[in-house]
Amino acid sequence: MEAEKIRNLNPQELAEQQREATEQLFRLKFQMKMGQAGGLKKMRELRKDLARIKTIARERELGLTQNIPGATSETPATPQVKAAKPSVDTGGAGNKKKAARKKAAAEKK
Repeated sequence: MEAEKIRNLNPQELAEQQREATEQLFRLKFQMKMGQAGGLKKMRELRKDLARIKTIARERELGLTQNIPGATSETPATPQVKAAKPSVDTGGAGNKKKAARKKAAAEKK
C-alpha cells in the first residue's frame, strides 16, 4: 500500500489497516515456519506496509502532519531543532597524562 493511500485514511481505518497487516504478518510467519508457504516477498511487503502505517499513525499522534480531509498529500511540519554548540576539546585528560609522563621521566634522571 502506498503512503498516500495510508495518509488519506481516517484514524479508525488506519487502526483497522494496522490490525489487519499485523494479523496477516503473523499468519504468514506461522505458515512459513510450518513450511506451507514460501512468501518471503509477501512478508517483506507486509512488514514495510506495517511500518508505513505505524509511522503515519505516530506522526499524527505527535502532530507532525496536518490532517486535511480530502487532501492528496500532507505537508509535515518542520520541527524546531536547536543547533548544538561545537565542543572545543581543551585536551584536559590528555594534557594531564602528558604532564605525568614528563614528571616520571624527570624523576628517573
